[in-house]
Amino acid sequence: MARRESDYPTELELEILKVLWAESPLPVREVRARLERDAGRPLAHTSVITMLNIMVRKGYLRRRKEGNAFLFSAKLEQQTLRRGVLGDLAARLFGGSPAEMALNIIESAEIDAEELAELRKLINRKSKEQQS
Repeated sequence: MARRESDYPTELELEILKVLWAESPLPVREVRARLERDAGRPLAHTSVITMLNIMVRKGYLRRRKEGNAFLFSAKLEQQTLRRGVLGDLAARLFGGSPAEMALNIIESAEIDAEELAELRKLINRKSKEQQS
């Protein structure tokens, strides 16, 4: 029985997306070079091509031909992915409560004073928006 395709990118797909969110469009060789640099391990050129083509089929990437090479860029926006994954996580782990999820993160993470100040600003802004 075939494994169900995930609603979200796999770890390698996410690494590829990070490369292309940082800079694109890129040819396969450049995507591969950046992945190898970041992962610290060699990757076969054919494996990278296969992954890129799978990601095009899934709608994560777009591909265009330029000369003899294909250039790849992210079609899936970073913020769209973040919202989707966080919404799914909140639904599955926190009964759909974003507040419960945020409280859990704040309680369990090391947050410095600067990050706490940013959180306060965001909470104050959201509070003002709700009052309007």
